Amino acid sequence: MSADVRSQVSEEEWKLRVDLAAAYRLVALFGWDDLVFTHISARVPGEPGHFLINPYGMLFEEVTASSLVKIDQNGEKVMDSPYPVNPAGFTIHSAIHAAREDAHCVMHTHSLNGVAVSTQREGLLPISQQSTLVLAALGYHDYEGIALNEDEKPRLLADLADNTFLMLRNHGLLTVGNTPADAFLAMYIFEASCMIQVRALAGNRELVPVQPEIVDGVKEAARIVTKGLFGDLAWPGLLRRLDRKNPGYDE
Repeated sequence: MSADVRSQVSEEEWKLRVDLAAAYRLVALFGWDDLVFTHISARVPGEPGHFLINPYGMLFEEVTASSLVKIDQNGEKVMDSPYPVNPAGFTIHSAIHAAREDAHCVMHTHSLNGVAVSTQREGLLPISQQSTLVLAALGYHDYEGIALNEDEKPRLLADLADNTFLMLRNHGLLTVGNTPADAFLAMYIFEASCMIQVRALAGNRELVPVQPEIVDGVKEAARIVTKGLFGDLAWPGLLRRLDRKNPGYDE
């Protein structure tokens, strides 16, 4: 099947398919997946309004470049595929893709650490170096039930604003990036921050917060210097690890 799909798409799209499939496999490898639920979506290069998303019912560890489904802004298939799509799950993603030109990839997880911190009233605490990077570009969105309501989109977008990270209260984590690599690296930092917080609070000892002026300094540095997370720098190494642990994503 992979050769058939590859013959129907551009080289740019095939490369994106391989990277996006790798992102799905890596999310599973790192233990952030939730069976067949949640999504990582990516905007198809050169095709305005078209996106790639996972086939509904397939585990993240099974996703391949050729099994990804091409859909439009409404979650309808625009290329023949034997796999179904969960259009309800695309509600969040479609809103962000439509409003944020820079959000070529949107990654959403229901990781245990992320959901745990999303339930804590104070949200992410400035108690680690990782958390300061997230706090430099973090929004919060209150829970409104399973994401089926189109009316929720404007509130979601207002809460995300121009941030890279969004904590969905009582729900999970979301990151955006220019590439699957950038979105993955952002999620890695986000998840690590949440894991550290859960473990630190479990210790039942007084925590030492990072000083506000340091957090503010990180925000300014992130805005001026990084201009992105440069996830592509770590991507080749991650793909080598994936090739050893769970090959076949590029088929």
